[in-house]
Formats: sequence, structure tokens, C-alpha cells
Amino acid sequence: MFTKNVGTIDKTLRILIGATLTLGALAGYGLWMWIGVVPLVTGLAGTCPLYTLFGLRTCPIKNG
Repeated sequence: MFTKNVGTIDKTLRILIGATLTLGALAGYGLWMWIGVVPLVTGLAGTCPLYTLFGLRTCPIKNG
């Protein structure tokens, strides 16, 4: 569906930050922490719609 445009380091950071914020929301630290769902989902999916919109990518281009 979407082209992969999130590299390994970017993906790892997104998952860690997203999981941390989401766990904080579940623990009751604030509703704003639910924003962590966005980086978590984009990290797990390996694609970021904003990267596509701006023509960015942090993963290597596959040859072939």
C-alpha cells in the first residue's frame, strides 16, 4: 500500500518513543501522551505519510 520510507534507526526511535508515551498515557500521566500512538504505528508500519508528502526517506533505496 505505502512505500517503506522509514529506516532502521528512525524506526527503532519511533517505536521506543511511541511505546513510552503510550505507556505513560495508560499509566495516567496525561491525555496528551496518546500522541505516542502516531510514532508507534508509523514505526511498526515502516512508513510515514508526512515523509511521503515531503519526499523524504530515511531508508536506503533498493536497487533492482
